[in-house]
Amino acid sequence: QCQKRAALAGELVFLSLLSNVLVLICFLYNPEIRKQVPGLFNLNLTFCNLLLTVSNMPLTLVGLISKAQPGGDGFCQIVGFLETFLSTNSMLSMAALSIDRWIAVVFPLRYHSKMRHKDAAFVLGYTWAHSMSFSTVAACLSWVGYHRLYASCTLSNPRASSRTQFVVFTIFFHSFTFLLSFIVLCVTYLKVLKVARFHCKRIDVITMQTLVLLVDIHPSVRQRCLEEQKRRRQRATRKISTFIGTFMLCFAPYVITRIVELFPAVPINPHWGIVSKCLAYSKAACDPFVYSLLRHQYKKTCTDIINKLLKRSSLNASGRRHESQVNSIPTME
Repeated sequence: QCQKRAALAGELVFLSLLSNVLVLICFLYNPEIRKQVPGLFNLNLTFCNLLLTVSNMPLTLVGLISKAQPGGDGFCQIVGFLETFLSTNSMLSMAALSIDRWIAVVFPLRYHSKMRHKDAAFVLGYTWAHSMSFSTVAACLSWVGYHRLYASCTLSNPRASSRTQFVVFTIFFHSFTFLLSFIVLCVTYLKVLKVARFHCKRIDVITMQTLVLLVDIHPSVRQRCLEEQKRRRQRATRKISTFIGTFMLCFAPYVITRIVELFPAVPINPHWGIVSKCLAYSKAACDPFVYSLLRHQYKKTCTDIINKLLKRSSLNASGRRHESQVNSIPTME
């Protein structure tokens, strides 16, 4: 059982590292992505996910295999500080992306005046300050360390004397990170969905009026138009459900477990502690696909990079073949 969990955690680290590096490569390769304001939020989210992948996930894997604290207390406190900071920053970055989409859809004509690069920089500055404040308080009060239930360096309070303060801090922390981000996601994306459905209804009315006027249209064409109407209505719902659903699926089990853990009378299965932590880590592997790689612009960028690499490799191979053919021709002495 332990080996299976360790193998799953190892695969999660590999997938998260690969997908986030790919997003970073696309950002650096495509100047159009860099010019867009959402690209800054995606870059910050990718940065947090990459750091979490290379710093916290491997140490959790080590703790899971060895069933012991990886490194000394000081080292584990630094890692716990990073985990608190990066997880908070990533949640707030998702909230910032939802606000950006809300402004773009609800206020399309005023988007470029409402969401400029300096506005995005201000929002990112707030996310960093917000994340730094909670992680600094936890580190100064020695509330970060190795937690056996999660086999990782994270929020932990081994001292019974400060238990009440730790309970208050934990509830306050999750309320202003997870709960705040979840509320922002729901409010903004539901408003986006409302506007999208309104536009879909307008398009549907125009489409139906056109179909009525075109009496000689072939039935198959009419059927395709009706099917496209249905897909159009479902597309926005599916995207928004993915944004909110992945957030809840990955973070909610871990946050709920951390809240339940505050009540000593409620036992928590150690296997569930590891599973909830891995689910929280899995968000770092999901984010590149949810917010970046499945978008047309990133797909095209990946295709361009692959084609460029293949073209260069084919040119190098043909050059080597030509050189070998030249070398094989006998020379006249």
